[in-house]
Amino acid sequence: MSKTQFEQFRDIDWLDVGLDFRSRYEYRENDYRPTGSRFKAEPDNIWLLRTRSYLGIHDILDPLRFAVEFQDSRSYNSLYAKTNSEVNEFELIQGYGELYFENALGHNRPLSIRAGRQSLELLDRRLIGNNQFRNTTNNFEGYRVRFGKKQNNWDLDTFALQPVDRIMNEFDQPDEDTWIYGAVLSLKQWSEFITIQPYFLGRKQDGDPTNGVEANRKPDMDIYAPGLRVYGLLWDSGFDFDADFNKQFGRFGSRATNSTTQTLQQHDAIAYSLELGYSFDHDWKPRASLYYGYGSGDKNSGDKLNQRFDTFYGFNQPWSRNDYFSWDNIHAPKARLEFTPYKDVQIDTGYNAYWMASDTGGWNRAGLRRANGESFLGHEFDIRLRHKLNPYVDWSLSYARFTPGEYTTSQAGVSQTNGSSAVPFTSEPSNFFYFEVSLNAFGDGKPKYK
Repeated sequence: MSKTQFEQFRDIDWLDVGLDFRSRYEYRENDYRPTGSRFKAEPDNIWLLRTRSYLGIHDILDPLRFAVEFQDSRSYNSLYAKTNSEVNEFELIQGYGELYFENALGHNRPLSIRAGRQSLELLDRRLIGNNQFRNTTNNFEGYRVRFGKKQNNWDLDTFALQPVDRIMNEFDQPDEDTWIYGAVLSLKQWSEFITIQPYFLGRKQDGDPTNGVEANRKPDMDIYAPGLRVYGLLWDSGFDFDADFNKQFGRFGSRATNSTTQTLQQHDAIAYSLELGYSFDHDWKPRASLYYGYGSGDKNSGDKLNQRFDTFYGFNQPWSRNDYFSWDNIHAPKARLEFTPYKDVQIDTGYNAYWMASDTGGWNRAGLRRANGESFLGHEFDIRLRHKLNPYVDWSLSYARFTPGEYTTSQAGVSQTNGSSAVPFTSEPSNFFYFEVSLNAFGDGKPKYK
């Protein structure tokens, strides 16, 4: 409250509040993502509404702290069946208690123990993130223990959590058959420019392939994912970089649709992400970057080895503004340019190209599985403008066009089965436009008073 636009609250620094509303209009033509029991064959116009409220108490009752956050997500006007990516009504997305010992590990080096429903973002968010762009939110239930904080020269973040299943019109429930767990160590004491993050993630799922409900017939899974991320600045040269490497191994269960048996496979996958950027000395603050991402794909569905990289609970916007790709079975080079032509106005644009790492692994986000010797999926151009109108209002608009490659065009006219129906798959270029407005009741945290 002390950082709101209201001077009368300037001394209330123990209470955190939030109330915001976001409205987004989306137009999609030739959308490659399947939904429900059919593919999106017709252009869609959809309104997405999201309202959030937040309350947090800290310092005044230390070491006890707590927070609650509610969210209401709705969609209107779509031609297609609603999904839990757009709709999650009247939901508690955070509700946790925390024991916070400010100097437990030394001066200004805290120990934090948190339990309950909570959000989680780690590393570069490509493996675990809130997915802020999507109309609904990833969240988890369980335990999180942090040694130190981001501002220290080292900190350790550990967790054991169950993902929360989003149920559109009922109260969400944790997936009691699945746990994600791990730790991220951040080291900054060796350089003022570079952060080193060795980490370990794990996912364990106790399957139930004989369940009487098809949607609940989950296979067993036990995946271990050690990795290393290094990011920072190359001294004061204007260059920045971000590199992430992850190796996965363990067990992976596979099950055919409507089957009550599973096949346990060895899981052996790998992925890496490399980015190099340069910020120019100019009033517009331009930054140009080159990026390359790779995630392995399964080479032979008939063997007992699964090589498709598990993306855990990451979000897809870094890969595609259209939301077409994730960090699995992919080669993805990218070039981007960002600049600020006016105060509070940001523009970014990029060009991406996509190949399958294994032409037999298929394109997950489009539901394509047929192998035909081709691997080029297509390329995408996108441009976005964001404007902070005032402390209470932000708006943005964006356009992205995906042009299919040889693998994708070869699927034209082929019936792709999804659920109970089969419809011809399109191979036309897709267009995605959105306009978004965000309203924040308490401002941007930069008070006018001095």
